[in-house]
Amino acid sequence: MKRNLQGYIKFFVENSLLLILGTATGLIWANVSLETYTEISHYLHFAINDIGMAFFFAIAAKEVFEAVLPGGPLASKKEAAMPVMATLGGMIAPALLYISGTMLLSRSDLTRGWAIPCATDIAFSYMVARFVFGAKHPAIPFLLILAIADDALGLIILALFYPVGSVNLLLFALFTGAAVTVTLILRKLRVMTFWPYILLGGSLSWLGFYLGGFHPALALVPVVFAMPHAQTDIGIFEESKGDLTDPLNQFERWWENPVAVVLGLFGFANAGVAFTTLTAGTWLVLAALLLGKPIGIILSCAIGGWLGLHLPSGMRWKDVLVVGCAASIGFTVALFVSTVAFTSGPNLDAAKMGSLLSFGGILITIVLAKLLRLKPALR
Repeated sequence: MKRNLQGYIKFFVENSLLLILGTATGLIWANVSLETYTEISHYLHFAINDIGMAFFFAIAAKEVFEAVLPGGPLASKKEAAMPVMATLGGMIAPALLYISGTMLLSRSDLTRGWAIPCATDIAFSYMVARFVFGAKHPAIPFLLILAIADDALGLIILALFYPVGSVNLLLFALFTGAAVTVTLILRKLRVMTFWPYILLGGSLSWLGFYLGGFHPALALVPVVFAMPHAQTDIGIFEESKGDLTDPLNQFERWWENPVAVVLGLFGFANAGVAFTTLTAGTWLVLAALLLGKPIGIILSCAIGGWLGLHLPSGMRWKDVLVVGCAASIGFTVALFVSTVAFTSGPNLDAAKMGSLLSFGGILITIVLAKLLRLKPALR
């Protein structure tokens, strides 16, 4: 019985089903009784968006950090060059397409949302790519490098372009500097459990981000980079990570299930928008994601080829197109960026709806793969 329960929990976590369930619940509730949904979700926003999501972004930062370690996908400049190039195109093209749309429609009030379509939801993109390519296809590590680099740049964009209040660099520097110092001292003392790092360093960093005017959901990122970690990267989504005992991997294992719950509550608290909010902002976000991502990735890979870079052995241009479609699923991160780009109102609701509808990128990827006659690589 216990083993079956653990299996169900693992299935729900690995397939982000709690996020989907929370999102669907919030969306349905808002369209049945918007008033009661708004009243309840309002009480969740601070706890989930400003505190709970800090652990989500901490795990994302961990994957980015470990990717540059020996054995990681970003450790080899030669192998990482083309997918990183694809990342740049996959962020620049959607942003330009979105901004062009706001100018064409004379909707300068929507311009602040330019970073929303830059996002890639690594979990869902990976899931659909595994389905169409198979686990052993070179497109899989290509997509993972692209998504990890996207996460890294996304964290920078959030910090630099979306302050949540009046920026106070002095307070920010004092508290985050103290947080990193405490973390390094604990590391020097060879503290091998993650809790002191999070409770001491994490709390100081959260105060630094909050008082400094930056989004506190990013607060654990500096602490993650300073914590003791494995010396090599064995790969994202690898089962054998459970054998690693360093504090950073302990942190990920302990928080994996709670973060799945946080994402479910995040989906519920933020996805509840009325279907009547299908306005200009919705279509701009959706078009920038579903069109801008694959176009940007294809063009940047073409430029990379002109510069002398190469696609991984066994990967074809039609594979790049399908990867671009898989990367167009913004969903979780796009939804989060929507909440920091706009305040409550029609523009926020429209952007949220566009982020949610980007889930359709899964269907587009599968259909395109069938039309191009792609077959999963078994080995």
